[in-house]
Amino acid sequence: MSTTEVPGLVRLPSQHSVTVTIDRLESALKQRGILVFARIDFSADAARAGLSMPPEQLLVFGNPKAGTPLMLASPSVGLDLPLKVLAWADPAGQVWVAYNDPQYIVQRHAVPVALAANLAAVAPLVEQAASA
Repeated sequence: MSTTEVPGLVRLPSQHSVTVTIDRLESALKQRGILVFARIDFSADAARAGLSMPPEQLLVFGNPKAGTPLMLASPSVGLDLPLKVLAWADPAGQVWVAYNDPQYIVQRHAVPVALAANLAAVAPLVEQAASA
């Protein structure tokens, strides 16, 4: 993946492996009572299909108390909820994490600005999971 900026995408380097990064995020989410709906290990799925790829995992999570008001205000926001964070290793071995910018989701679905805070809490959790 190139380092080109992608509108609406936040991409950060991680100081940990893909598995540890996602473990750290999952733990932080659960400590805050946020539901983890799924953890998808794309590289393990590829291996089961006889294919090889660098480590890559996706965590799908959300909080109905935060997400429901968003979907009531703008039902199409359900396309971007629950929230997702992707972690992968590039060819040089650098691990990255990426997620949809909460402001992008707010603008994309014309979510009332008063509800934007319902999405903002994800950023510091991802940053903490990726940092040393």
